[in-house]
Amino acid sequence: MTIMGAQDIDEAVAVTAAALRGVADRDWSGPAAGLDWSCYDTAVHIAEDFTGYATQLTGRSTDSYVPFEISAEPGTPPAGLVRVIEATGGLLSAAVRTTPQDVTAWHPYGMAGADGFAAMGVVEALLHTYDILGALGEPGWRAPGHLAARVLDRLFPHVPRDLDATETGTATETGTATETANGTDPWRTLLWATGRAGLGDLPRPAVWRWYAAPVRSERLLLCEVSPLVGADLRDGGSGGFAWAAGGPPEGTRVAGGLVADAREAGTYRPGWGTYVVVRAADRRAVGAIGFHAAPDADGRAEVGYDLVEGARGHGYMTEALRALTGWAFARPEAAVLRAVVDTGNTPSHGVVTRAGFTRAAEAEDRVVYELRRT
Repeated sequence: MTIMGAQDIDEAVAVTAAALRGVADRDWSGPAAGLDWSCYDTAVHIAEDFTGYATQLTGRSTDSYVPFEISAEPGTPPAGLVRVIEATGGLLSAAVRTTPQDVTAWHPYGMAGADGFAAMGVVEALLHTYDILGALGEPGWRAPGHLAARVLDRLFPHVPRDLDATETGTATETGTATETANGTDPWRTLLWATGRAGLGDLPRPAVWRWYAAPVRSERLLLCEVSPLVGADLRDGGSGGFAWAAGGPPEGTRVAGGLVADAREAGTYRPGWGTYVVVRAADRRAVGAIGFHAAPDADGRAEVGYDLVEGARGHGYMTEALRALTGWAFARPEAAVLRAVVDTGNTPSHGVVTRAGFTRAAEAEDRVVYELRRT
């Protein structure tokens, strides 16, 4: 995993400021490309992100955003907004530079340390600069390829890197953009990963998110399904993932719908829902695993899982279940995990037993397994 730092923020701020200063003489009152915000408000949003991420770190916030807002002084021209972006970017850079490595802070997409918030600041700056310039007649603007590649590695570990292969496979250098020798273009991949463009045969994702702290095992990444991602899976979308052949399986779509339903019912608990299982080797999603609900008053929670047919027989689900139980038992609210397996489902019996579960109860058509915190 790439560790991002203050130097990445400084470079992103410099690139952003130079690009936006070049269009500061234009009308910023219209909507930014693909957004409901005006170009003016989008620039303010970049500064809000910089300041918000900095104060998450300095305030050591663990459960919400620090409750404040920033705004530009009325009448500030676009050139003034560029100065605000530069100044607030410097705040985030300073906060990242001085935050101890063991400090983490809250973000809706997962707890993150200074390197995670550095990456978030970079991606917000680059993408929203692209949005503003696209609306102001500069749709071909490109961020530095190496910055895009670093952001992809830190925040988008679920996105395959072979999606962006070009036909020529030659290395080029065009302004701030770099294509690598094998023909891949991380900037194009980042635009696809954030729902801003299609890529090859892949349509533009309807929803997307980044993953500051996915659950990791030797071969897998477990990426939590948010309510929006869950609704997209339920309704036939990809959830922002590149799936192996046969995916998403039906059980994954059902599980995604349960996450979306939980949000609507007011019972959604971050972390205690569904996770998409992604192979680290090729970053293809191969199934899902997760909890039916958060632990009850006795600390009991039930797990379930689903895998595309072509990925079976490789031990992926056993590895994913071990990783998920490790995540659960690292939290005080979980004491016992249960898995209910149909009597005739021999492969699933093997998954739970290899993961350390033991039989706790049996009925005519199913077996209940349990694993207790030790």
